[in-house]
Amino acid sequence: MNDAKDKLGEKILAIKKKKKLSWNKIAEKIGMNPVWTTAALLGQMSMLPEHAAKAAKLFGLSKDEAELLCEIPYRGSLPPGPPTDPLIYRFYELIQVYGTTWKELIHEEFGDGIMSAIDFEMDMKRLPDPKGDRVKITMHGKFLPYRRY
Repeated sequence: MNDAKDKLGEKILAIKKKKKLSWNKIAEKIGMNPVWTTAALLGQMSMLPEHAAKAAKLFGLSKDEAELLCEIPYRGSLPPGPPTDPLIYRFYELIQVYGTTWKELIHEEFGDGIMSAIDFEMDMKRLPDPKGDRVKITMHGKFLPYRRY
């Protein structure tokens, strides 16, 4: 369902590699968070025209491609079933192991509801460690209580 956005994401990845750009540098030039920028350029978010124009300039994209960056995507980039990529699988494993724990703790603290993935922010940092650098991912989303009607 996302064929055009997927193909554009592949094109952007090829240009990124050719130009030896980092996602942090790209995000800096576009003026948005690196996590969001990466998701948008891979087809999972819709950009505002001003961000798409900056991306188009950076990657040499056409007007139609810049407009495609602004279109609302069909979200969800993984095939059904457990992911096979080891890095992505570890996140799946985290949900398998800790999902019910997170649910219990969120419900205990906030009540019956969910954490929004729409009103949401995420950041990733490298934490130096003598035993091997660590990955720190911070996520926070608005709590949305279930309505009773």
